Amino acid sequence: MNNKKTIVLASGSPRREELLVQIFDDFEIVPARLNEPSPCWQTSRAPELWVESLAYLKAAEVAQAYPSAVIIAADTVCVHNGKIIGKPADIDDARNILTNHFAGPNYVITGLAVLAPAGNIKIIDHAVTELDMRAMTDIELEEYLDSGIWQGKAGAYAYQSGGDKFVKQIKGSESNVVGLPMELLTDILQSLGILNWLRDAE
Repeated sequence: MNNKKTIVLASGSPRREELLVQIFDDFEIVPARLNEPSPCWQTSRAPELWVESLAYLKAAEVAQAYPSAVIIAADTVCVHNGKIIGKPADIDDARNILTNHFAGPNYVITGLAVLAPAGNIKIIDHAVTELDMRAMTDIELEEYLDSGIWQGKAGAYAYQSGGDKFVKQIKGSESNVVGLPMELLTDILQSLGILNWLRDAE
């Protein structure tokens, strides 16, 4: 059991780690051991509620072992034509996603959860970024698939690893596309006085 008052990022994403460094010099990384379910199209749950729920479940799972910490968790999906486009299962799934859903507008939605059990804090919110995409050529598609950078990425494209060249216009938070909406996170931390709370606890 770790009772140290600290910041814990409930994610193993290197990109989220790189973004969080912009706010905190020191924090712990503890990926949640959550078996993420696949989105169910039969439910009426909106994508925003879906990612908020998963972000909260990730944060709550890690908070059990870090009750005195501030836990930050996130979950990101892409939405095209009202449907959630999750992480591709394999290269064929990635090809299908990129072929059928890549052109035209896409929405990147990230659920964000900030939990601090000791401070009785639980904030759950989400950010939405609209991307106006262009279709890949056949050559670009195969080169992109061969690169493997689509693996583990919602919507099968990595904005921060070359995928940005297929974006014609972006409306909203750019960091949200990477997986952690820094503007929203900063607003939450400032509104709750999290930084002061941690400083007073030192």
